[in-house]
Amino acid sequence: MKKCFYNNFLLCGLCGWCMECFWTGLHSVIRHKDKALFCRTSVWMFPIYGMAACLNPICKKLKDKSALLRGGVYTFCIFVAELSSGKLLKKFGACPWDYSKAKLNYKGLIRLDYAPAWFLVGLFYEKLLGRP
Repeated sequence: MKKCFYNNFLLCGLCGWCMECFWTGLHSVIRHKDKALFCRTSVWMFPIYGMAACLNPICKKLKDKSALLRGGVYTFCIFVAELSSGKLLKKFGACPWDYSKAKLNYKGLIRLDYAPAWFLVGLFYEKLLGRP
């Protein structure tokens, strides 16, 4: 059980980092016309994404539910994780993101307009964690 959690933690952390690199790379070309697709992330993001391994028991309980419900639950969980980890990191001056300039932000730590992205990420993690 522990080995499975650690493996899932590493897998989720690495996949999260890759998704973030892809996301911020796209942002650089769309927003700044940077054809080099430079991405930006932080080492802190690895354990934050790795904690998606904690979704595994939730995934098992929701396995027979609709994708809309499952994705909604995962989105909520991701928002809670983002808010709590952001608050903790902010206390130490180490929070790598600041959404305070975004229209739909909450305390600069979460962006409600990212809900569709987190919905899809949650379903992606569900598939990742449910692998044989």
